[in-house]
Amino acid sequence: MTNFNEKKCLIAYYSRKGNNYVSGKIVNLQVGNTKVVGDMIRDITGGDVFQIDTVRPYPKDYTATTNVAKKELNENARPELTSHVENMESYEVIFLGYPNWWGTMPMAVCTFLEEYDLSGKTIVPFCTHEGSGMGRSESDVAKLCPESTLLKGLAFHGSRVSAAKKDVEGWVGSF
Repeated sequence: MTNFNEKKCLIAYYSRKGNNYVSGKIVNLQVGNTKVVGDMIRDITGGDVFQIDTVRPYPKDYTATTNVAKKELNENARPELTSHVENMESYEVIFLGYPNWWGTMPMAVCTFLEEYDLSGKTIVPFCTHEGSGMGRSESDVAKLCPESTLLKGLAFHGSRVSAAKKDVEGWVGSF
């Protein structure tokens, strides 16, 4: 088993607050679901947090955002990020979080993964979704980071993240 408290961990995630699809309807979230899970992982591991965000913001409207996300996926786009991890070499473990958009992670997460040499690092993916689970995101991470160790990810149903603490603890403790 891995004791994440003995390893330098980074919790890097993309999360969308505001207009979101939750339990079959569009609602406004004060905090994005993926951030909620990322904060739980931070509390368990003591790791540092890095929020992946794009220079060009996504539309406020959820449906408009899904259209942009689909276009980015179809074009294999790499949206520019607003900030960067200055000392990536110091981290051994990266918890990588994202919502499931069109069966995988947002393309901004691909930008993040390609910015760094993650060889020899352990990547632990997690995603939030409204019924689509991890999709193909784990295999996409593996393709982008072939020299990293990829641990089994976990998908969290977005509408239930506020009650997911025991699931997060059990998952993090299972490694």
